[in-house]
Amino acid sequence: MKKKIRWVGRALVFLICISFAFVFLMPTVLTITNSFMEKSEIAANYGIIFSSLSSGSKTFVSEEVNLKFIPDKVSFSQYKTALIMSPDYLLKFWNSVILVVPIVLGQLLVACFAAYSFTRYRGRFKEILFFFYIILMLMPYQVTLVPNFLVSQWLGVYNTRWAVILPGIFAPFAVFLLTKFMRRIPFSLIEAAKLDGAGEFQIFRQVCIPMCRSALYSVAILVFIDYWNMVEQPLILLENVDLHPLSIFLSKINSTEAGLAFAVATVYMLPTLFMFLHGEEYLVEGITYSGSVKG
Repeated sequence: MKKKIRWVGRALVFLICISFAFVFLMPTVLTITNSFMEKSEIAANYGIIFSSLSSGSKTFVSEEVNLKFIPDKVSFSQYKTALIMSPDYLLKFWNSVILVVPIVLGQLLVACFAAYSFTRYRGRFKEILFFFYIILMLMPYQVTLVPNFLVSQWLGVYNTRWAVILPGIFAPFAVFLLTKFMRRIPFSLIEAAKLDGAGEFQIFRQVCIPMCRSALYSVAILVFIDYWNMVEQPLILLENVDLHPLSIFLSKINSTEAGLAFAVATVYMLPTLFMFLHGEEYLVEGITYSGSVKG
């Protein structure tokens, strides 16, 4: 009897997990499959929604919407328009790459040295400084946008890519995560390296960094996803529309280009999807070990 109850309980938990997974994955799957539909099919399935949006009506949709996951006829016309016929979309995509890649690399570089400093040289002043790092990490972007705007004007980098890149490089999240991870490295390894004649830079490069590989992957993936989807920073710090990333440009696609929006959104989610699939094991390991460390 107990085995039957246990089996039923596991089956219920499994069904609940499957249901939640379907609900969470449905928008993504719907976006990808609908990107291969023709304009006429999209208009037939969702035309009533887009017509109400374009007319500015705030009334509820009275007719049913046909959610289709499998197109009647596979078409690549939307991708041809987005990647070849309309260079604006491809330009905005590369704007996102140019903004995000330096932020990820720079934040990793700064975080490695800062986290090693917080780990090796602990004291009252360092702990207070680390506490302020945590406070800054908890603040939303909207709180720091005005100071970033004033500083970028003072430095003369306002309305340039550096106005977005520099605050991203010195963001505190990577420092916090790597510090928590480095503090779990056994001190005996560092002492053994010292006895072998290793200097501080050798300990940093040959002991700490190799042992933090999973944490570095975790930081890179999380920072990339965070800044790949940024909206507030470019809107405030970049007046030049030609410098805006694709995350902002997606919201400007009008209702008559719904199929194109599906295709561009699919292309836009591919880098984050590939990064997650490539480093999923490192991501889970880095977050698990970092969260289990005290101090």
